[in-house]
Amino acid sequence: MVDIGNFFTPDWVSPPGDMIADLLEERDWTQAQLAECLGYTTKDISQLINGKAPIGEETALKLERVLGSTAGFWLNREALYRTQLAKIESAIASSTTSSSARGT
Repeated sequence: MVDIGNFFTPDWVSPPGDMIADLLEERDWTQAQLAECLGYTTKDISQLINGKAPIGEETALKLERVLGSTAGFWLNREALYRTQLAKIESAIASSTTSSSARGT
C-alpha cells in the first residue's frame, strides 16, 4: 500500500532562469543575444538566469514576446520560485534556532 501522507518536499528550488537558460540552449542563443532582444544588459540576463533578479511585469511581457509562453506563465513561475525560496529559508532559520535552543 502506498502512503500518500508523505509528500516529497525538496530542499532546493529552481529559478525561472533555469527555463530561460534551457530555451537559450534550444535556440542556440547566447545571453548577449537575448539581452539585445529584450533591451537589457548581459549582466541583467545573468541575474535573471541565476535567480538574483526577479521577473516583473515588464520583463514577463518581453519574455512572452521573445521566448514564448505567456507573461502570466513567467510571473507565476517567479512567484512560485520566490515562495519556495522563502519556505526553505524559513525552515533553515527554524532549524538553526531549534539547534541553538537545544545547545547543539
